[in-house]
Amino acid sequence: MVKIEEAIQQKEFKDPYNKVVVNLLYTNSFLVTSQNALFKPYGISPEQYNVLRILRGQNGVPTTVSSIQERMLNKMSNASRLIEKLKLKGFVKRSECPNDRRQVDVLITEKGLKILTELQLKVEKGNKMFVHLNIDEVNQLNDLLDKLRG
Repeated sequence: MVKIEEAIQQKEFKDPYNKVVVNLLYTNSFLVTSQNALFKPYGISPEQYNVLRILRGQNGVPTTVSSIQERMLNKMSNASRLIEKLKLKGFVKRSECPNDRRQVDVLITEKGLKILTELQLKVEKGNKMFVHLNIDEVNQLNDLLDKLRG
């Protein structure tokens, strides 16, 4: 186990709150880097994977770009750009919304569903590999993170 002080070569922190924020940011970077490596052979990013999972959860019902944006893990992601990249790869279809021509409906394709199926076991295995905690610690951390967000 490498402590945050060693990882970023800092002797001490101003206070424990500063340390936990730095630790969370550093850990986020670690997880994103790990996920990038997992998704790279498939030509997608973690954000694109998130969009595909949101669309799969729609069970064949088209949804709007703004609805996808609201549900994304990273609220700073550009959903329109991500969807366009996924469209070019054949993982999603876009169509004009019949009720409102200004809106675009997005639907996952069979190819998109297939890549999610291929990735599912790898992601589950990767999650267990990236998170060096036992199940009780994972549950405790989940509770603490929920509490942290208030």
